[in-house]
Amino acid sequence: MVQKRTVAVVNCGSSSVKLDVFFLPSEDNPLSVLVERVGKPDARLVLKRASAGGEPEHREDRAVEALDPATAVSLVLDAVAAAGFAPDAVGHRVVHGGERFTESVLVDDGVVAAIEACVPLAPLHNPANLAGLAVARARLPNVPHVAVFDTAFHQTLAPEAYLYAVPRALHEQHGVRRYGFHGTSHGYVAERAARFFGRDPSTLNLITLHLGNGCSACAISRGRSIDTSMGMTPLEGLVMGTRCGDLDAAVALRLARERGVDEAERVLNKESGLLGVSRTSQDMRDLERAAAAGDVDADLAIRIFTRRAAKVVGGYAVLLGEVDAVIFTGGIGENSARVRREVCAGLRVLGALLDERRNASDLTGERDLAGSDSRVRILVIPTDEERAIAGETARLARI
Repeated sequence: MVQKRTVAVVNCGSSSVKLDVFFLPSEDNPLSVLVERVGKPDARLVLKRASAGGEPEHREDRAVEALDPATAVSLVLDAVAAAGFAPDAVGHRVVHGGERFTESVLVDDGVVAAIEACVPLAPLHNPANLAGLAVARARLPNVPHVAVFDTAFHQTLAPEAYLYAVPRALHEQHGVRRYGFHGTSHGYVAERAARFFGRDPSTLNLITLHLGNGCSACAISRGRSIDTSMGMTPLEGLVMGTRCGDLDAAVALRLARERGVDEAERVLNKESGLLGVSRTSQDMRDLERAAAAGDVDADLAIRIFTRRAAKVVGGYAVLLGEVDAVIFTGGIGENSARVRREVCAGLRVLGALLDERRNASDLTGERDLAGSDSRVRILVIPTDEERAIAGETARLARI
């Protein structure tokens, strides 16, 4: 009988902290704990405990005092202990690993110092990730901790893909280059696509679209990332919920001159994207309802979003030479039939032909939406970054 091991996966952000418990090797997810609105007076803890069959068995939703990410991590660890789970290993999502980390690593003090050195590259994310690491290591000092980096999957990019056309000293002295993000998601759905086809990942060319509040695309040639849309930070690339994506650099400079650097950064990260264009919402569900009711700004926001995504897919097809599948994932990619339809409308030149009936159906899970005469398959594959992190954690911790 295979021994069941318990892995906790911590995703510690600045405004929310999530912890998932997994049993391996079955990959069952018996417990999920989320503290949302960290630092706000209306912070809440939401706990979901599943039965053996996967159906919700218990749900708890209560107000908590979580003034910072470290406090929130303590709260979720308290909830895990109270539920009777004792992790054999802990995996941590870390947003930025810079050029140092090309793969997941066991955490020690040297790794923590290296993650701290990457804070200037991800000032909004890495400090929270570090807070989660510090609390979890202090609370669970006798189990291995593993750092899984959003950037690691993209460390296979060639210099012509990751370097910007700026003075080389900016890269050499300040680390200015494309790093890419959502690497765990892109890698996970690429692996799932290979299983879907019954083929080895090294035989496939894929374009993956992670579309959610944050969005990125990735060109994957035979299992390796060769280009991705996010850059030195998650601000570059596709239109997102509140981030502008690709932008004339002079716009950022003008905003900085007129409003100051901090305000310019806030506008481009927090007030742009779907929210900025629509004037009302960053949520694609809200925008689709509003557009259907005649809101022209909401409709425009969606059209800008899908046009940008289609342009990127077309460019990646040129880089790959041939494409086996375009993959939609993330909350929008998995659930928005309109977004998939509009993105794919521009891909007919690649031989990617969407089956409108399949696309509009209420089916969920992994599925192929391409027509029978399509040369390129069009897949929807739900992402599961936490499950991927759990697998990496078990592998490195050797449990």
